[in-house]
Amino acid sequence: MEAVILSGIQAAGKTTFYLQRFFNTHVRISLDLLGTRARERKLLDACLAARQPFVVDNTNVRREDRAVYVAAAKAQGFRVTCYYFVTDPKAALARNRQREGKAVIPAGGLFGTHKRLEPPTLAEGFDALFRVEITDPGAFAVTPLTA
Repeated sequence: MEAVILSGIQAAGKTTFYLQRFFNTHVRISLDLLGTRARERKLLDACLAARQPFVVDNTNVRREDRAVYVAAAKAQGFRVTCYYFVTDPKAALARNRQREGKAVIPAGGLFGTHKRLEPPTLAEGFDALFRVEITDPGAFAVTPLTA
């Protein structure tokens, strides 16, 4: 079974990537959808118990944020893959401005998230780690990271 953790600032393309690559095979775990950590944990636990592949579609910008999911998935024998979305915060802000309603993130929140960003490493326990960059709207370049 596979657990996928997406990591990157808001408007870096994480949800679009999920929709393109994992929508038909993995449950999406997202605070944007679930609203609380308690609900998120219930869905995570359900996926683990059912041996259901899942994607954590949150910013996950700090090592300690990702560690919760890595530990839980590893304890249940899941393979854990991380996709790290590298983007210029100004480009993310421009994409963010195209959003509507609650999906729009205040500029201060986006830049604050960027300041807290700790790029993921294989040392965190991932079985695979990839760098993801937007090449065109809705198109991504995915590169394996080995160090």
